[in-house]
Amino acid sequence: MLSDVTTPQDLDDRFREALAGLAAAPRRRDPAERVHDGAPLTGAQLLDLFDAQVTSRQLDLAGRWLRSFGEGFYTIGSAGHEGNAAVAAALRPGDPALLHYRSGAFYCLRAAQAAGEVAFPGPEGETDASTPGAQAAPPEAAPAGPEAEPTPSDAEGTPPAAGTPAEVEAGAEAGTGGEAADGTAGGPAAGRDGAAGRADAYAGAARDVLRGMVASAREPIAGGRHKVFGRADLAIVPTTSTIASHLPRAVGAGLALERLRRRDPAGRRAGADPLGDVGHPPRSPWPPDAIVVCSFGDASVNHASATAAFNTAGWYDHTGLRIPVLFVCEDNGLGISVRSPKGWVEATLRSKPGIRYFSADGTDPVQAYEAAVEAAGWVRRHRRPAVLHLSTVRLMGHAGADAEAAYRSSGEIAADLDRDPLLATARLLVAAGVATTDELLARYDERGWQVRRIAEEVLGEPKLASAAEVVAETAPRRPARVARAVADAATRAGGPGAAARADVFGGRLPEAAGPLTLAQSINAALADGMLDHPGMVVFGEDVAARGGVYGVTKGLRDRYGAARVFDTLLDETSILGLGLGAGLAGLLPVPEIQYLAYLHNAEDQLRGEAATMRFFSSGAFRNPMVVRVPGLAYQEGFGGHFHNDNSLAVLRDVPGLVIAVPARPDDAAAMVRTCLASAAVDGSVCVLVEPIALYHTRDLYTEGDGEWLADYAGPGAWAAGHAPVGRARVYGVGSAEDVTIVTFGNGVPMSLRAAATLADEGIGSRVVDLRWIAPLPVADIVREASVTGRVLVVDETRRSGGVGEGVLAALVDGGFVGAARRVASVDSFVPLGPAARAVLVTEDAITQGARTLLAR
Repeated sequence: MLSDVTTPQDLDDRFREALAGLAAAPRRRDPAERVHDGAPLTGAQLLDLFDAQVTSRQLDLAGRWLRSFGEGFYTIGSAGHEGNAAVAAALRPGDPALLHYRSGAFYCLRAAQAAGEVAFPGPEGETDASTPGAQAAPPEAAPAGPEAEPTPSDAEGTPPAAGTPAEVEAGAEAGTGGEAADGTAGGPAAGRDGAAGRADAYAGAARDVLRGMVASAREPIAGGRHKVFGRADLAIVPTTSTIASHLPRAVGAGLALERLRRRDPAGRRAGADPLGDVGHPPRSPWPPDAIVVCSFGDASVNHASATAAFNTAGWYDHTGLRIPVLFVCEDNGLGISVRSPKGWVEATLRSKPGIRYFSADGTDPVQAYEAAVEAAGWVRRHRRPAVLHLSTVRLMGHAGADAEAAYRSSGEIAADLDRDPLLATARLLVAAGVATTDELLARYDERGWQVRRIAEEVLGEPKLASAAEVVAETAPRRPARVARAVADAATRAGGPGAAARADVFGGRLPEAAGPLTLAQSINAALADGMLDHPGMVVFGEDVAARGGVYGVTKGLRDRYGAARVFDTLLDETSILGLGLGAGLAGLLPVPEIQYLAYLHNAEDQLRGEAATMRFFSSGAFRNPMVVRVPGLAYQEGFGGHFHNDNSLAVLRDVPGLVIAVPARPDDAAAMVRTCLASAAVDGSVCVLVEPIALYHTRDLYTEGDGEWLADYAGPGAWAAGHAPVGRARVYGVGSAEDVTIVTFGNGVPMSLRAAATLADEGIGSRVVDLRWIAPLPVADIVREASVTGRVLVVDETRRSGGVGEGVLAALVDGGFVGAARRVASVDSFVPLGPAARAVLVTEDAITQGARTLLAR
């Protein structure tokens, strides 16, 4: 056998050879006893860890086997990281877990734990005080709002919070208690009895993972779209494994979890109804004393997303707020081929302010479990963040195609093989007299044959075969339900909630305030939304105390309290991460990114995390969110590029993302209501791009005409004034028969003024306000274009990658055969001062474009 390479055959042979060479213990030990004096594990528990590790190892070997004949599509394995089974064992099955891609053993142990098949805490989240290492202490009380007094960093003895852990529903699909290897229904069985061939939770977990490897449409979380670890009934949230991109979400989930545990809708201490949305109180999908666990590799500590997450967790901890999240760094010393400098990861993690550091040898099951129990117990008691740093090894390279001998010496590879965690667990079992080498080899082989049989079975399962199947769960649209949600909100606001609404507005209802600006209308709609969606939270830079840079959120904190309207630190990645976690936990987050240009710092949180959640979970998880983004140009040259960014290209191609750009005050309020309803009903991720230059605009044609103000609709008019996603608004100017102008945002008032000029020349125009940039109102565009046969697209974004490209493509695809022309901004950043006019669309350009079109 070669010891300087780690092929599947070699790894298997080496384990067998090493196992055969172990000396038998002088006496057999009762599995109920501790494996040695002072150990936190009994023999039965160690056997449970071994079974989870073996299942994970056999899955890695099966993955390479499937790939060898072109039927496996994922070979990043968990070999060398099987110590993370001990982390799962130290947690409760109701603790939400966001796992990185080497978490096979964790997944297997969690499945068995949820099914009650192991000697670790079961589905009820209770711990047996007699169980070694059990953590039964209740969590401490802690402040839950920015207005709370900071607490000492190591405060002890705070009274425990009220509440009992919620039950976690065990899975009934092809996992825990699910379909067996032989196709029969599998029920709970004693996972430490050694009969690996039966239908147990490990077999169900293996089937889940193998279905992912072969892209089976029956895979229980992603449905064949990707290979991820995830299952709703196991509280395992699928992650894309984009380096560290899931860490900000974990922080947001921790903050939201604690908010839900501590607060009621009015922001008072726990004791009343919990938060809610669409008129109904939401409940966290996890037990009230749960903690969030988030694992990642050592190379990820260097990523900006990880830095953002650590910083945010520490920042909130410093202010006295509680975020019960356990970060788990599995450190194998390599990022594919790039080594982590010796001591760098430890130094980095130790230096994070506000985050408690724990460490252990992740290849030693006793050390790993002991440290994990301590770390998880500390987070659960104190409701504060911690990091568990586990040293691990990576066996069989990064993935199937990785020839690690090209960048690692044979000595390094052999040293890692000597630290094989599966072998370490076997050594301890044999030395303690819990099992013999023959017994362990039998368990290993029985599980291996079972995994192989399941692999052969899933090969024949159907795969996704059409685009419709692939995108089915990306962003479902149920417009009738969204419209009904808006109508129901109106009924509540005008009926049983009328008194509360009058109280929120201090007796001065917005519909009685006279014509409002765009900013005022959005403010009123947000206030109405927060009343109807008790789980809605508004947050971002300067949104609370100041009420937003442009006053759009003014007064919301006074009305709803600092637990629901709060300022964040200045980091867009963290702001969106908080939103992602809050949505996952059952809230309705409305984060603000202060300027459109700042969104680019954090765009992956929308593209790689928010928009993919339903795609990677077949709708089992969702992260509803309405992101408010003041943006676009025309601030009379103020602020230059960063305050006048006019590019939406980075958002337009994100699958499933809803992009709204309101231009009029009355449309703005209706579109806010639609976005909130769509997020609550369909789990949509909406981006509301608010034209800054129109926030306080009052006039349209002449100074003082007040034509760009609009009355705020009272609840009785909400249903009739509903603005469905993907539907445009059309204005007729003059005869409205000569040219169709398609535009949005700042282009709407400019186009209306240009149309008035054209009308004086006898040219009638139809001005189409897209309102929705994604999905585009294609049917409306084609219909209105066909009326005149001439289309002028007025696009305030850049010529390359601008919205106009999508409009013209929609016309071509829709069969439009008339004449079309485009007026767009120059491919340039927006300069400071009057020079801005040189690169942006102007009214003169619009009128001239229409004349040119008509002259053809």
